[in-house]
Amino acid sequence: MKVIIVGGVAGGATAAARIRRLNEHAEITVFERSGYISYANCGLPYYIGDVITEPEELTLQTPESFFKRFRINMKIHHEVISIHPECKTVSVKNLENGEIFEENYDKLILSPGAKPTQPRLPGVGIDKLFTLRTVEDTFRIKEYINKNHPKSAVLAGGGFIGLELAENLMELGMDVTIVQRPKQLMNPFDPDMASMIHNEMRKHGIKLVLGYTVEGFKEKDNGVEVLLKDNQSLQADMVVLAIGVTPDTVLAKEAGLELGIKESIVVNDRMETSVPDIYAAGDAVQVKHYVTGN
Repeated sequence: MKVIIVGGVAGGATAAARIRRLNEHAEITVFERSGYISYANCGLPYYIGDVITEPEELTLQTPESFFKRFRINMKIHHEVISIHPECKTVSVKNLENGEIFEENYDKLILSPGAKPTQPRLPGVGIDKLFTLRTVEDTFRIKEYINKNHPKSAVLAGGGFIGLELAENLMELGMDVTIVQRPKQLMNPFDPDMASMIHNEMRKHGIKLVLGYTVEGFKEKDNGVEVLLKDNQSLQADMVVLAIGVTPDTVLAKEAGLELGIKESIVVNDRMETSVPDIYAAGDAVQVKHYVTGN
């Protein structure tokens, strides 16, 4: 049996290891478009804040260690650009040399994850504006901080990544402001729980601008001006967008797979998609809420 997995971070690497434990003889290949596999997003802000100091500590495995342990081919810098369910093949682009080739499969697992939500706002492309999702994003932010020594930062978004990043930038000595549209941090939390987080953040000197919508960004005085609806703009040396993620399902959509909420991939309780022999897992899929059943 030949298995191809799209994406080699949490979901893809876990699926690959599990398949190997169930089948010693399966031919398993994982295509990952970034340069890193099997890493935890939670650790990324702590590398920026010098809590984690060695880049190697961000990743649990390398392609070499994965092959040595599991006999699984991890192809980094390889992007699957199209799926052909009718002939059970995928088209893959080698991002290092531009070569495109076809690969056949018996079973295909999609674990493309999600991408940072990038609203179509004026100024989104300026170079002092960052998102944090991959190891490469982490190195980019860290390099900018080491080179430019910013004194202030605005974080658009108050979820897990926003809070972890706020903590670490503050520990580096920056003046940190979190701005977001909901009137509380950690929107899934009940308000009384969120109020405890607000108190803790303010106690450590982090400014909260809650209940305001970001309308755009401008370069100003060697920094960034963050434009807010119905409020004064904010000024900072750098800005990080952490307003959530969007399922990365372009491949699935083009291949004709059924999509659900926010264009996430619809799967059943066996993680099967609407197309035979194609499975999906991770941040890209629609799941049932354990409590409500929705």
